[in-house]
Order: sequence, then structure tokens, then C-alpha cells
Amino acid sequence: MEIATFGNGCFWCTEAIFQELNGVSKAISGYMGGQTKDPTYKEVCSGNTGHAEVLQITYDPSVITFDELLEVFWKTHDPTTLNRQGNDVGTQYRSVVFYHNEEQNKLATAYKAKLDASGAWTDPIVTEITAASTFYPAEDYHQEYFNLNGEQPYCNYVIRPKVEKFKKVFEDKLKK
Repeated sequence: MEIATFGNGCFWCTEAIFQELNGVSKAISGYMGGQTKDPTYKEVCSGNTGHAEVLQITYDPSVITFDELLEVFWKTHDPTTLNRQGNDVGTQYRSVVFYHNEEQNKLATAYKAKLDASGAWTDPIVTEITAASTFYPAEDYHQEYFNLNGEQPYCNYVIRPKVEKFKKVFEDKLKK
């Protein structure tokens, strides 16, 4: 098993997507990339800790590769908006790949360069690619948020449409 860590907006949305992929055994919402030890959600949301909301993914590389995870990462958020995803604004919502080894760094950097060169977006990609640091799991009430709270308005109007679109695009990569 290997680990991948991505920040691409609200971790509730990210978790709802990546947990559906075949080969992903764990998807844990949390915080990475800041200077405060053991930050709380309230502290991270203040924008003062430097952390991003992230999803730490445990996956089987014989079933799903890091490149395939990167494809899902790039296609399920807007990597051109600095410190923002939709209505979520702040450094905690930045687009970032936290790499765990040099191979992940190389693959993420190459994928970003290829996307930039392709002109897929009219604006430049602002996604950070940086070495992983200490991962702090988010509070328990953030884990499996969409699965446990799917009927709440935020889940219905923001997360559910993203998950439905994702399932259509990545149907061949979903758990059966």
C-alpha cells in the first residue's frame, strides 16, 4: 500500500470522490502544510495556521496508480484559482499535491507541465507541488462526512453534483 495526499478544496468533497475509487482502501480528511501543531478545524479555517484541508489516501498501486489518482485530482477541481474552490475561500482551500517520495514529485510535476502546455485552462495552473509534512487527521465529525450527512443542504447542493459528475467520468475506476 502507498500514500497520496491532495488538497483540492473542501475535504468533504474530496473524500466523497476518492473513497469511491477501486484500489483506495482509506481516505482520511485532515490538515497538512502548516506550522501549528495539532491544529483544529476552527484554527485551520482562520487561515492563520498555514494548513490546507487535505485528503490522505491509502491505495494499492497494483490496482490504481499514482498517475490515475493525479488524473482524478486534476479533473475534479479548478487548479487555476488561487486559494479558492467555488465558494470556499482561503489558503486552507489551496490546490496542492503533497508528494511522499521523489517519484510522486516527478509524476505530479510532469502532469502539471503537460496540462499547462495543453491549454486545457485559459488561466495558469497555480497548484503547489511540495514535500509532504506532518499529517493531522481532522476531527471525527469530518470523517465520512458525505456518507453520514448526505441529506444536509451543503451535501445535496455542492457535494452530490460533484460526485455524480465524477462517477460518470470515472465509471471504469469505481469500486464495484
